[in-house]
Amino acid sequence: MILITEDDISVDQVLREMKAPKVGALVSFLGTVKGEVDGQEVRELVVESYKDMALKEMIELRDEAIRRFDLVDASIVHRVGRLRPSDSIVLIAVSSANRQQSFEACRWLIDELKRTAPIWKKEQTASGGRWVKEER
Repeated sequence: MILITEDDISVDQVLREMKAPKVGALVSFLGTVKGEVDGQEVRELVVESYKDMALKEMIELRDEAIRRFDLVDASIVHRVGRLRPSDSIVLIAVSSANRQQSFEACRWLIDELKRTAPIWKKEQTASGGRWVKEER
């Protein structure tokens, strides 16, 4: 599943859909909105994307991860819109025959998604808004 949505992410649904007889490991990463950054309370996080390009990049990343790590499947779900602390932002889920390749693929996918996808986040704090510079 590759999806950009304003709706909450159903982790259970995504993981359930990825189960298959060939799968021995299912690894996921769920990113959430931090309530505090650099000592400041985050009131909300505004997530924007260039949707068509972001979806294209997400599909390419999934396909590369499947090839590179010999995965059975991979899913990327990213939220956009106005999010509150503790809301889910992104889900990466990968399935494979063995756990090692699933762990490696999951880490690679979230790092590459943050590096390449046209998705931007703006934190709203008491002192105003600031664009989030992704940690590389």
